[in-house]
Amino acid sequence: MSFPHLRATDPGCWREPATAWRVWAATAGRWAAELRAHAARLRTIWRGSAADAAAALLATLIRRLTLFRLGCWAADQALSEFAAALARGRSMPANIPAGVAVTADGTVSGRPAEAVRATAATITAALTIAAEADSAAASRLSEVDFGGPVRPPTVDPPACTATPAQVRRWWEALDPAQRRWLLATRPEGLGPLDGVPAAVRDLANRLALDDLPARLPGLAALRDRLADGAGPRAYLLRIDPAGEGRAVVAVGDPDRAANVLTQVPGMTADLASYGGELARAERIATRAHQLAPEAATSTIMWLGYDAPDFVPEAASRAQATAGAIGLRGFQDGLRATHLGPPAHQTVLGHSYGSLVVGAAAARAGLATDEVVFVGSPGVGVDSAAELHAPPGHVWSSTSRSDVIQWAAVSPRSLAGDLLLSQAVPGGALLAFTRPENDLFFGANPSDPAFGARVFASEPDAGHLGYWEPGSAALDALAAIAVGRGDVIPR
Repeated sequence: MSFPHLRATDPGCWREPATAWRVWAATAGRWAAELRAHAARLRTIWRGSAADAAAALLATLIRRLTLFRLGCWAADQALSEFAAALARGRSMPANIPAGVAVTADGTVSGRPAEAVRATAATITAALTIAAEADSAAASRLSEVDFGGPVRPPTVDPPACTATPAQVRRWWEALDPAQRRWLLATRPEGLGPLDGVPAAVRDLANRLALDDLPARLPGLAALRDRLADGAGPRAYLLRIDPAGEGRAVVAVGDPDRAANVLTQVPGMTADLASYGGELARAERIATRAHQLAPEAATSTIMWLGYDAPDFVPEAASRAQATAGAIGLRGFQDGLRATHLGPPAHQTVLGHSYGSLVVGAAAARAGLATDEVVFVGSPGVGVDSAAELHAPPGHVWSSTSRSDVIQWAAVSPRSLAGDLLLSQAVPGGALLAFTRPENDLFFGANPSDPAFGARVFASEPDAGHLGYWEPGSAALDALAAIAVGRGDVIPR
């Protein structure tokens, strides 16, 4: 692709057909649902060989519609990723330094020489992104199959104890017909499997949505986001209606992104409230693309654990300990399925979610390059040195107005505050209006003594303001996500 072509290209020309493919998939889903309902009615009133033949015909039509839907979503994925790459490429040469001129054909001139060379290099990188995206989209679209044969696998599915790497090897050993059979007939088994490629999990989980109760809180909003063509494409990596529901949703394909951030929400997070959590993760992706458009960044809202609902539950480590096991497996899965060089991976925990991340990082082997805590009630350890993370890559921030500093004090600190409040005049004001560094689950990671790299957040951010557009905290989170933490003011 030439520079004039890149500048004239509108990524929306590919987003629109991607959205159209999603609409076709939804339409085919309604047709399949009507045929299933019709087949069920027929079985109650019709018996005999003719009825069997009619049932077989309906089953064939339903299977073909299912395969058609899978093809639609696969085309949607390819076009969506192509559009996203074009948008990144187009944004790169947007800010031309003073004294530098770029002609319509991409020729760079002017001075100083360093600025000319840097601008030329940026244009070359943008064209490379576009060319590679074009090649990848062409390859993926050529592999889209709206039908094709289906055949049950001849090997057993991986055991529940299989590692994500073992799952990936099992998947790679299947031929296309076997993969189509699993997707069309066993989507609920593929969707949650760490080690299955993200694009495949997205297809499986979108199919699995058909069988979930329509009135499940939050499900309608989730379906709307999956169909949305306005923002970055969402990948449904897990959906579980058990309890209050669990969902794992990625913004952009993590298997094809150079940077991947997994965000773990805290207390009261559930399927009904996933929208706000996903919006916050998406803001990091948006800001990351502004800071580093040369590399794709995918952010993931990981509600893969049972978050506590009330303070008594949040006072226990049990749910964090259980969640840490799932988080470690998920991160291993990201490593196993990633295409090309390993991604720069970040794990971000908010509120009680920081305890989940802390528990995951307290054991060796967590697949991440950065560990980040915001608004933390403690992370289960008293020092960054106790976490298995690269030195200098544990981060934390707590706003002055975040209630967590007072609501999650340790019993020892609370007892000390009560004594102080009674011992001296004005003791209550002194004891209960200063942030605590001894929190319910250990030392405050935002206390310099903890050893994390503390970054700024707005004084009025409260408990949920770390993701506000234009804020110092959001800038820091995006910089960490793209591996540019060195630019964050200390």
